[in-house]
Amino acid sequence: MEIANPAQPYVLLDAAGAVVEPVAGFFAELQACSRPPSTIRSYGMDLLRWWRFLDGWGLAWHRATRLEARDFARWMAIAPKPLRAHWRGRPDGKPAVAAARAGRGVPNAVTGRAGPGPLYSPTTRAHCETVLRSFYDFHLDAGTGPIINPFPAARERRQLPVAAGRSARQSPGGRYRPSVPVRIPRRIPDDRFNELFAALRHHRDRALLAFWVSNGARAEELLTSRQRDALPGEQLLGVIRKGTRAYQQLPSAADAFVWLRLYQEEARRAGVPQGPGRWLWWTLRRPFRPLTYHAARAMLNRANALLGANWTLHDLRHTAAYRMARDPGLALTDVQWVLGHANLSTTQIYLPAGREEIVDAVRAHHERQARQARIPAVPAAGYRADSLTELFGRTW
Repeated sequence: MEIANPAQPYVLLDAAGAVVEPVAGFFAELQACSRPPSTIRSYGMDLLRWWRFLDGWGLAWHRATRLEARDFARWMAIAPKPLRAHWRGRPDGKPAVAAARAGRGVPNAVTGRAGPGPLYSPTTRAHCETVLRSFYDFHLDAGTGPIINPFPAARERRQLPVAAGRSARQSPGGRYRPSVPVRIPRRIPDDRFNELFAALRHHRDRALLAFWVSNGARAEELLTSRQRDALPGEQLLGVIRKGTRAYQQLPSAADAFVWLRLYQEEARRAGVPQGPGRWLWWTLRRPFRPLTYHAARAMLNRANALLGANWTLHDLRHTAAYRMARDPGLALTDVQWVLGHANLSTTQIYLPAGREEIVDAVRAHHERQARQARIPAVPAAGYRADSLTELFGRTW
């Protein structure tokens, strides 16, 4: 649960409504390690899932063994995810839930991306395992938890049988951590981006997309800009970085500042608060409030509904990164600085061709093969046509 306390942004409540103190201590450790509130919330959702699992068995958290950890990993692999009805659905919510379940996991006709399936994804399961292993490691070091971590590390796999053809050295991580497939960062093709841009209804939304796709800022980073941070003359926009919380000025496209100027004029006439220290992005309706990540995502979802697509805000960052990384005139280290990557290897994942380019290249390959098959073969000089017809059964 989120509370209005900067020193304790989130807490976990038990079935009786009391604060779970072991989790509160873990959250304090995360905050001391400079983890943002969004990370604390993400960790809390995994811990809430674990707490509910233990409550179903009537077991205290410090009494959990590796047997419960193993069963929890098995449960996450086969249990369907809970699905809440949207608040705009019918009163009972059942038709909305049934419709949502019917469409989950089906690839989108526009983007090719499958929606969330009925089961927990390998990424979610791997994240949950990492969080729980870190939670018990914290209490193990503090002497406030069990003497053995229920979620063992991978180095303790040495006594397990090794599969044929595999090295005896195990991969890093946890014993119950699932294998996560490596995915190519998905970008928005230029024609699809033009359709998405045309589906927007307000200058604010157009300015947001223009900045996201030109400077590669994360969605929540762009929303940290103040009105003084926009410098059209230098084509720079200042943002607060997600991890380091450092202030950085990002070079952006000129058309992004054109849309920003149009939005600022509309906002001024509408009565949006003005001032250098005021937020740059605001809601469109009164009472005016600073734009949040969830409101920005809802804006994109409205455009997706018109197109029948399921693009995400992070796809815009992938698109900007792909365009910059594939530009031979731009050094990869410069792209790394703009994207805020700590390691160059993270930036290099945008160098290979994307899904659309690969699909187009394979299609062109099949077309060349088909054209080659239609070209008639001409026998070399000196061969008799009647002999070749007798051998191969065709007229030469």
